[in-house]
Amino acid sequence: MSANGSPAGQQPTATYDSAFLKACRREPVPHTPVWFMRQAGRSLPEYRKVREGIPMLESCMRPELVTEITLQPVRRHGVDAAIFFSDIVVPLKAIGIDLDIKPGVGPVVERPIRTRADLAQLRDLTPEDVSYVTEAIGLLTRELGATPLIGFAGAPFTLASYLVEGGPSRTYENAKAMMYGDPELWADLLDRLADITAAFLKVQIEAGASAVQLFDSWAGALAPADYRRSVMPASAKVFRAVESYGVPRIHFGVGTGELLGLMGEAGADVVGVDWRVPLDEAARRVGPGKALQGNLDPTVLFATTEAVEAKTREVLDSAAGLEGHVFNLGHGVMPSTDPDALTRLVDHVHTLTAR
Repeated sequence: MSANGSPAGQQPTATYDSAFLKACRREPVPHTPVWFMRQAGRSLPEYRKVREGIPMLESCMRPELVTEITLQPVRRHGVDAAIFFSDIVVPLKAIGIDLDIKPGVGPVVERPIRTRADLAQLRDLTPEDVSYVTEAIGLLTRELGATPLIGFAGAPFTLASYLVEGGPSRTYENAKAMMYGDPELWADLLDRLADITAAFLKVQIEAGASAVQLFDSWAGALAPADYRRSVMPASAKVFRAVESYGVPRIHFGVGTGELLGLMGEAGADVVGVDWRVPLDEAARRVGPGKALQGNLDPTVLFATTEAVEAKTREVLDSAAGLEGHVFNLGHGVMPSTDPDALTRLVDHVHTLTAR
């Protein structure tokens, strides 16, 4: 049973008819639904207050704190979906990988994976490893009611890049060296990460998440042929693993304009689009049978209200012929964004698209 009292694999009744889930299923909606990547985070003063003095990974393991942070943007902005507050490296930490999120740097791995022997660090993830996730989602779904909760995980390629590089990178030289130079080791690494990622998403769905998003934040560093050969099989494995649950599966990456068709082909129901490709062109690249998510440039929110509204209308006009559209930014909310600008944006999209 899910946290909402519905059998696992079925949508909770309270959220099934929400605008967000309807759009994901490419059904008619009362208005275009809106949510923002990183909507729960540093742009909110209430977030900074409750996180004060608490390290990032620790904050992801406190169910009451996770619940409060996840709910903050729903209360403030009136978004159509909540996204579970966590981090893509949480499942790696849960299985014992020695890593930490260093302020101003990001995830740093103490012992990078560079050899086959290093794969021994990657054991299977069990629900008991992340019991705090199950508890937090149970608390959240009771609070959210008819507002859907989106679960998420990092995609195998992005997780592998952190593990091989040892931290953030602009060149991905070690990861690509393994991908090109030892393709069997690379494939085994991504396959193990696909199993860990799928297990992490299953925990979230079974606890009550109404949709899941796979973040392949670094996939834009890949050529299409390399993505198809060396990355797509692992992402596809993740999507297949959760297909039977019947929840929408969203796939997002940054700088992935050349990969949009392949990202949809990997098994997503909804393809996230960054701000570099107009949505009508993205729809042509992805092909029929998929909803799209996006794609206002996050920096537009620093402009005047009139400019934000004009750029928002451009996005909505580009999405006019889509089978399904979830309005979002083309990447995450930037930390110095004015929260009121986000609240106005939600209201503006709802008003413009009311049916």
